[in-house]
Amino acid sequence: MKRTDWERKIKSACEEAGTYQPFFDIVISELAGIMDTRDAAQDLYEKSGGNPVVAYTNKNGHTNLRKNPALAVIQECNTQALAYWRDLGLTPSGFKKIQGTAAKEKETSFEELLAGIGI
Repeated sequence: MKRTDWERKIKSACEEAGTYQPFFDIVISELAGIMDTRDAAQDLYEKSGGNPVVAYTNKNGHTNLRKNPALAVIQECNTQALAYWRDLGLTPSGFKKIQGTAAKEKETSFEELLAGIGI
């Protein structure tokens, strides 16, 4: 998916969750860039055969196995993106932090429901 597609998708998700604010656009743009980089690394990883380890020949001529660099980029992008998703309220914990008062109201309503049925 292209960066602009990611921007639209992320903004739409924020709007659906009720967490979108216009000043989030910069953060959304940054997250879209991370996701675009991750997608490019994922394509490279798949084209290279999808092996988690690759042979690497060092300057002394010794060949060793090491983690596939494309896989390392994918994992780093996922870690970075998770923080952005959380800050935008698009993970359960992030949503709860942004909508904290709404979550407390729901608990009160549930308590009232239990009291109403005699539990």
